[in-house]
Amino acid sequence: MSTDNLDVSNTGQEKGESVFETRSLEHIYEEIRETYLADERPWVIGYSGGKDSTTALQLIWHAIKNLPDEEQIKPIHVISSDTLVETPKIVNHITSTLENINEYSEKEDLPFEAHKVTPKVNDSFWVNLIGRGYPAPNQTFRWCTERLKIDPADRFIQEKVSEHGEVVVILGVRKAESATRKQVMEMHSIEGSVLSRHSKFANAFVYTPIEDWIVDDVWSYLLQVECPWGKKNRDLAALYQEADDECPMVIDTKTPSCGNSRFGCWTCTVVSEDKAMQNMIDEGDEWLEPLLEFRDFLKSTQAPEQKPKYRQVKGRQYGYVKTKTNGDNGIIPRAHKFEFCKDLLRKLLETQKKVNEQLPDDEGMDLIRDEELREIRRIWREERADWEDSVPKIYREVMGEDIGWVEDDYGAFGETEAKLLKTIADKHDVSPELVQRLLDTELQHHGMKRRASIYSEIDKVMREDWRPMEEIIADIEGEENIEKWQYTPESQT
Repeated sequence: MSTDNLDVSNTGQEKGESVFETRSLEHIYEEIRETYLADERPWVIGYSGGKDSTTALQLIWHAIKNLPDEEQIKPIHVISSDTLVETPKIVNHITSTLENINEYSEKEDLPFEAHKVTPKVNDSFWVNLIGRGYPAPNQTFRWCTERLKIDPADRFIQEKVSEHGEVVVILGVRKAESATRKQVMEMHSIEGSVLSRHSKFANAFVYTPIEDWIVDDVWSYLLQVECPWGKKNRDLAALYQEADDECPMVIDTKTPSCGNSRFGCWTCTVVSEDKAMQNMIDEGDEWLEPLLEFRDFLKSTQAPEQKPKYRQVKGRQYGYVKTKTNGDNGIIPRAHKFEFCKDLLRKLLETQKKVNEQLPDDEGMDLIRDEELREIRRIWREERADWEDSVPKIYREVMGEDIGWVEDDYGAFGETEAKLLKTIADKHDVSPELVQRLLDTELQHHGMKRRASIYSEIDKVMREDWRPMEEIIADIEGEENIEKWQYTPESQT
């Protein structure tokens, strides 16, 4: 197949022989049909919206469409992971594509069914970043990938394994992408079969129909073979103009970040800068500017000199203080400070307002969902001693409305009790947060028939380091370093 007049990013970056030098397109279609008919295992196609997954899906669609109706009996599920923080343009592209797949599949009586999979509320980006205070992801702590992409897809695959015994997962991955990708693919290959072992599930197998393709093969195919579900592949090519790469369907943590891409998350801080979003703004999408500003601010909090300002001296889960072991006399910054989490929520809601004011149409965009706000509220109330019930207060101040909060959905203490407790605790030189946590622990176990676990929970609270932050810093880093750990909430400046 010819690649004449091909003008898309990535062209020429990959070296290798074109797959069409040794195989015809019809031969590839025939391999797909033979693999489909070889057993009764249903197929699950991972679709990211990018060029490679689109190519794999389109190949399978054309191949299966030419089978006799009586042989199209095995279901083919198309799944796309929506992290809920995807770049808005690609969200629209993927959503409309999934709708088209279902519409055209029903119209043509084909066995395809498209599904969007999303993370559980408890695993969402904002619940972890703002609710639990996780630092913004980086190369060494990329906590987002598994929760937002891998787990939702894994749950779908497990459901189909439970239902059918075994499944075949189809991925649009290619050996030419990188030496690491090639090594991983060859490591899981099964001799004498086009299928590979799944890296995680014993009852799942992987089929990669474009594994031997180079990038020119992909674009040549997409730009010369019509998309069968009503989309235009040249529109997809336009999305790639000036973008660095696509964000693939992720099934393991070895897959690299896609933060430079139009196909990544707008919140991605794993990369140094989001060139793709800046390109979109330069091309006329000024309404994306507030998103880029928020993302760049998150990135700035990762600077080593900024970490003490935004992060706690002790860990969130066990309350320990960790010190450096490289010879430096210093504290390792841990989770985000609670006051900073409150400011982050305020900043996110303000960003949402700015975006909706600038959107070119009347459709609103929710950067954070109501269910995430409710989960953050629960975590703050239960785990961060937020007797002031800050989430509804912040939402009301920024948005000027409420979302139907459940009144007093946790605990019997409020802002008045918090102020009184602080006065009494300060008088007796006791940490008010310690007393709040102990009272909250008792409330969580109130009314239970068996209360044996309360003693281990109390013990866990008491084992935390409850010294004042200034005392911990002075003891480890010296009094001259106390100021760098101070944080003044923006809402008070």
